[in-house]
Amino acid sequence: MIPAFIARWFVPAPDSAAADDLRRGKSPWADSVHLLWSLWIFITPMFDHGLRGYTLTWLLCTLGSYPLFLLLFARMQLAPRRTARFYAWGMAALCFGLLRWYPSGLSYFVYACVMLSHCDMRSFRNYVVQILVLNAIYVALAWWIGFPASLLVIMPVTVFVICTIVTVEQIHKEKDAALSLSHDEVRRLAATAERERIGRDLHDLLGHTLSLITLKLELSRKLFDRDVDAARREVEEAEKVARHALAEVRSAVTGIRATDLAAELASARLLLESSRVHLDYGDLPTDLPGDVERGLSLILREAVTNIARHADASQARIEIMHERASVCMQISDNGRGGIEVDGNGLCGMRERVRALGGTLTFESPRGQGSRLRVVVPLPIMRLVETSRSSLDTTTVDPLTHRIPGQPVA
Repeated sequence: MIPAFIARWFVPAPDSAAADDLRRGKSPWADSVHLLWSLWIFITPMFDHGLRGYTLTWLLCTLGSYPLFLLLFARMQLAPRRTARFYAWGMAALCFGLLRWYPSGLSYFVYACVMLSHCDMRSFRNYVVQILVLNAIYVALAWWIGFPASLLVIMPVTVFVICTIVTVEQIHKEKDAALSLSHDEVRRLAATAERERIGRDLHDLLGHTLSLITLKLELSRKLFDRDVDAARREVEEAEKVARHALAEVRSAVTGIRATDLAAELASARLLLESSRVHLDYGDLPTDLPGDVERGLSLILREAVTNIARHADASQARIEIMHERASVCMQISDNGRGGIEVDGNGLCGMRERVRALGGTLTFESPRGQGSRLRVVVPLPIMRLVETSRSSLDTTTVDPLTHRIPGQPVA
């Protein structure tokens, strides 16, 4: 049974590295993979007269220092960032204290310098100053002990290279976290704006209608004892108003459930960029019928999801344009292709296109990406095109200068 005060010592602080990993859904033990570098502690003696390097002094120093190093490493992950640097300095002190008898302890020095990058430094200059101080202490102590000149150069250079790489990775990690937060904020603001719009629409839609129904029902109640026919008419009118309101509510709910093309394209960009796929798309056509736009949005969502999950692509392009009496949507990528059988996604898209009265063609040659083309007719534009064609092909009577069948004014 672990004593309570020891158990509390291993509880991660709210601003510790382990707590940050937990908030990101990452295992707090994931950073323990860096302990693999500590294998150099057990390999270093091999470079000192082979197996004769594993002396009793090395064994005793390892048994006494390595568990303490592991404890300091764990506390670095669990302690608040503002105090974590003390454990890094503890690793350095462990190295410096054993340096005369224990060359393997140089690994503790490297860990100390690298782990400082994970601490809460007030400024980058403070971090650099601490690294320079640690390296100055090492060089002075190693020179006093009589280490070879090569070690006086190799260790500081190695530490500089590793710390630079770790610092750059840390900066990019923070930028990725900030970008993720900005995406979450955009989604939150969009959801808030949509909720406000839905609230306004429902208020405008139902407020007047329900007030009118209430008024007519109150009037019918008052007329019920005096004029039954008038009361019946008021109830019938209230019923008509209620049915009309129900139809409007159903239409509004259908519009709420579906997203327009602009919103779907924005969502597609976020999804593909998170999968390392660059998306290009052109201008959107205007004045598309609501049912056509909703259908194309759902098809676009399914196609983009397939690209993100299965295409293994680096680029994708979406084009939506008018073509005479129809609208055409083309979605292409430079992925691996080779899709020969329709899966659930393609079958669902074909059914949606068929419901809109359109056609879907899909090409996926192996190694050459995939291309999806959807053509959906526009009823109003088709009627205009048909009228224009009929006028172009209609003949005029040369004697009367009228279209046959046209009535005489």
